[in-house]
Amino acid sequence: MAAVPSSRDDADPRGAASAWGERHRANPNDPVAAINYAQALRASGQRSQAVAVLEQAALNNPKNNGVLGAYGRALADAGNYQQALDVLNQAHTPERPDWRILSVQGAVLDQMGRHDEAQRYYATALKIVPDEPSVLSNLGLSYALSKDLVRAELTLRKAVSRPGAEPRVRQNLALVVGLQGRFAEAETIARADLPPDLAAANVAYLRQMLAQQNQINLPASTSKAGRS
Repeated sequence: MAAVPSSRDDADPRGAASAWGERHRANPNDPVAAINYAQALRASGQRSQAVAVLEQAALNNPKNNGVLGAYGRALADAGNYQQALDVLNQAHTPERPDWRILSVQGAVLDQMGRHDEAQRYYATALKIVPDEPSVLSNLGLSYALSKDLVRAELTLRKAVSRPGAEPRVRQNLALVVGLQGRFAEAETIARADLPPDLAAANVAYLRQMLAQQNQINLPASTSKAGRS
């Protein structure tokens, strides 16, 4: 539920980290360089380094909401949820709320198991950007975490129908449909964005994970799948 790196960084995160790292070292006070460097570090799995870069950037730019927002996301990505909330609360104000930050705050609260609170943040974000698919997707996942799978599915179907919905929104819908034991339908939904073997593998992995955790009684899958 976190922010997605740009396609360039996603394709070559280490190259992006090297390039932005050089720019950041040349001018440590440049907030744009710090944000992009940290984003590339996160994309390459270097989460603690990303946090360190943005911690220093926040000290250098204490009133830059872009830096604070990125810092909060990096903290959440590293599992420092309470600190992430504290930082994100500084990244905007009640008078001038940022719907992207509200959505991230909701995602952090969901990670902490505080789903009712998270859903209030998503609702506030949706008042600013009605039917925004990324927020609807987060809200749908929050309902799923609250065991309200019917409402989760309805919300995610609405998200998928909106213009600009990213492929991961459809995959979230496939996840929730799979959680209800409808694996063939989940594969059909996932197949819209993934090769058939990968779509089947994702659904099979989901069934196996849930069966191991005894979270829900699921029917045996009739599809063949390899590792995800």
